[in-house]
Amino acid sequence: MRHTSKLIFITGLMVGFLSLNVLLNFSSDHLKYFVRDVKHEVKHGLQHVDTGENKSSAANSSHSIRILCWIMTGPKYLESRTKHIRETWAKRCNKVLYMSSIKTDFPTVELNVSEGRENLYWKTIRAFQYIHQHHLDEADWFLKADDDTFVVIENLRYILSKYDTEKPLYLGRRFTPFISQGYMSGGAGYVLSKEALRRYIRGFSSGECTHFSTIEDMALGKCMETMKVQPADSRDTIGRQTFHPYPPDHYLVRQPPRQRPWYLIYDHYTPIEGPGCCSDFVVSFHYIYSVQLYVLEYLTYHLRPYGYKYRFNPDEKTELNTTTKST
Repeated sequence: MRHTSKLIFITGLMVGFLSLNVLLNFSSDHLKYFVRDVKHEVKHGLQHVDTGENKSSAANSSHSIRILCWIMTGPKYLESRTKHIRETWAKRCNKVLYMSSIKTDFPTVELNVSEGRENLYWKTIRAFQYIHQHHLDEADWFLKADDDTFVVIENLRYILSKYDTEKPLYLGRRFTPFISQGYMSGGAGYVLSKEALRRYIRGFSSGECTHFSTIEDMALGKCMETMKVQPADSRDTIGRQTFHPYPPDHYLVRQPPRQRPWYLIYDHYTPIEGPGCCSDFVVSFHYIYSVQLYVLEYLTYHLRPYGYKYRFNPDEKTELNTTTKST
């Protein structure tokens, strides 16, 4: 009996030793992988949380900003221009309306205005009246763009996130001549706040605003000034322009000394030519036709350099130069 107990004790001791050895080997070999995996999950989990927490309130709120885009077009441009806008950037608007002189299945809204450059401002007046009557509560901001304009809606939302739509504001590429407070370039596109739209409509109802000129953007700017709608600054935090009345090559390429073209002479702020001309968060370029629309769409939403660390933080606080150009 005593020998049997001793044998059981020795056997149990050996089993315990072997079990402990297996457990220690498992711990040393597998614990490091377990810890590594936990660290990986924690690291990436924290990075995900930090990314959300570090976003500015403006960036967070920009996702909820509703933009109604209305495109000024005509029957002869539906196939060559407007359908390509519908297939590219217009899909990112909260609501999009195509304003024309006739109603079609495209679909277009009939404004009961004849075609022709001399009727562009009438088309603008009637378009805003239609939007005010039928769609005022469906958006916070109201973008007018031509059928040859490319717009990055996400960047526009970001810029607008800094402003209150219930204040009388409008934004675009601010030109200086003819109107005391300036006006926004029609080709680059411009945006009215909800309160600006209300005042614009009220201006025509009261007779304070009239169709006094066929120059659409300047005439609208005059009504904005009359109705005390303020031009807001659409430049980025380091003073680069976001709305552009011409294609990128008109700004990005350095030029030898020369007489500046009219659209730079008209600029409210001192113009910059060359790579520093344009914000990384550009909103628009004008005179962009079918093929170029798809090229800009690709460059904006798909092309990425592998391993590139983005250099510009739009939420970094810097002191913006608010001076206008010398006359």
